[in-house]
Amino acid sequence: PGQAEMYAGLQELGVANGEDLKETLTNCTEPLKAIEQFQTENGVLLPSLQYALPFLDLHGTPRLEFHQSVFDELREKLLERVSAIALEGKVEERYKKLEDLLEKSFSLVKMPSIQPVVMCVMKHLPKVPEKKLKLVMADKDLYKACAVEVKRQIWQDNQALFGDEVSPLLKQYILEKENILFSNDISFLQNFFSPSPKTRRQGEVVQKLTQMIGKNVKLYDMVLQFLRTLFLRTRNVHYCTLRAELLMSLHDLEISEICTVDPCHKFTWCLDACIREKFVDNKRARELQGFLDGVKKGQEQVLGDLSMILCDPFAINTLALSTIRHLQDLVGQDTLPRESPDLLLLLRMLSLGQGAWDMIDSQVFKEPKMEAELITRFLPLLMSFVVDDHTFTVDQKLPSEEKGPIPYPSTIPEAFTKFLQENRIACEIGLYYILHITKQRNKNAFLRLLPALVETFSDLAFSDIFLHLLTGNLTLLSDEFALEEFCTSLFDGFFLTACSRKENVHRHVLRLLLHLHHKVAPAKLESLQKALEPTKQSGEAVKELYNQLSEKLELRKPSPAEVTETPSMELPLPTVPTPASR
Repeated sequence: PGQAEMYAGLQELGVANGEDLKETLTNCTEPLKAIEQFQTENGVLLPSLQYALPFLDLHGTPRLEFHQSVFDELREKLLERVSAIALEGKVEERYKKLEDLLEKSFSLVKMPSIQPVVMCVMKHLPKVPEKKLKLVMADKDLYKACAVEVKRQIWQDNQALFGDEVSPLLKQYILEKENILFSNDISFLQNFFSPSPKTRRQGEVVQKLTQMIGKNVKLYDMVLQFLRTLFLRTRNVHYCTLRAELLMSLHDLEISEICTVDPCHKFTWCLDACIREKFVDNKRARELQGFLDGVKKGQEQVLGDLSMILCDPFAINTLALSTIRHLQDLVGQDTLPRESPDLLLLLRMLSLGQGAWDMIDSQVFKEPKMEAELITRFLPLLMSFVVDDHTFTVDQKLPSEEKGPIPYPSTIPEAFTKFLQENRIACEIGLYYILHITKQRNKNAFLRLLPALVETFSDLAFSDIFLHLLTGNLTLLSDEFALEEFCTSLFDGFFLTACSRKENVHRHVLRLLLHLHHKVAPAKLESLQKALEPTKQSGEAVKELYNQLSEKLELRKPSPAEVTETPSMELPLPTVPTPASR
């Protein structure tokens, strides 16, 4: 720090500084006497010290070192005292003391050695005087140095400044989510939805935002407003995840000041427990239904917030998995979907979640109408697929007479394809059913339904979350990749139909091949390598993945030494096995 900063504010308090000493020495006839006088006037005024200081001089301890250590010790004591004052006596009295102290010390706020004390006083004041806050805000260095408790007081009346602080964190959050979805580690055991809600809330961004908000309802509302605006602008559902994670992070810390005023708190808490179990059980289903039915007239706006909580991919995942489980149970019970209140509630919540963007955009707060055909036609269709699988399995076990084995049904009902194209909820459930059969290694059912995915509602089958889960589950069918028919259906019939128009699909196919290239027949692999070559328009990520794949394939090619025949020799040699190609 420059000289001026080192002594900033001392003159206002009538304390001599370096400049005064310089002036004294410039205008005096006996400099040594002047220095001695300056030391006497401005040194530590303790009579016993007069004898101790020469003793320190004998030991070669510079006066600066002595004064610095005394100063540091006093500053520590003062900081402790300020923190103690903030906790003792009546509220008004303690804050009065701190305000007086701030008034006396604020002029030294730019002096590096005193600054921590001034900052500590401000940190303990629930309401720093407006004038002081403005001075801090106007000075970049002071603003940077002050505690988050002081910054909160500045932010709550300066939305733009708060937005500047929050914005990089939100960008980082979205980037982290996308990095997980595009991770090169593909596995059906570990995927995007594996971490528990509690683990996710420990993430850096959620923790930083939680700390920035503290107990300040106004700041919490601002963050929610940012998230709503960004969700509307981008349609990116990860903002909905952050909305729920932030509320639950404050819940973990028992910040009742905020939790009690957020009307979604209890609903989110209950849903959080379901997400943890990846299933909505009957007891919690009743609770969630109670919240939805309890939305009073005139308070419908809360549906906008509830829909955003339900639009969180982790919530959709839980609701969709629970729906598939319910459908399987209904097959066993010979019950139709319309007769299951639990299933109808899951559909109601899926519908509310999937309608979040439209509701917030239109500001029309009412639950979306459920299409009857979804319940009377589409879900029974899915159940018929489950029955087809059971029938086929049983048929395989029966002793075959003259008639050959019964083939697996290969056609898809037209209605199924139509539902996937036109109905968002049907499409979501249909995609989860396909993930389910892939996880069961049910190749027949997978190949039967795959053609229906080429055209889906809003291209949902080419969304990152679905492709992330599908590529993970496909590792369970890795042995099928050696078969021409399987690869043609999967790559030519599905993936490659969208690769050229959707860069994310290109990335997911390359991720899958990086993981399973050794399982694919060489001829097929060669044609895929040609088909997946990046174009001039391709982004860096695609080029990088393609290069990684090309390097791996290069390593797999047998070396020329292995291919050329060894010239015959006169002497018979024992045959040596050639090294297996990697």
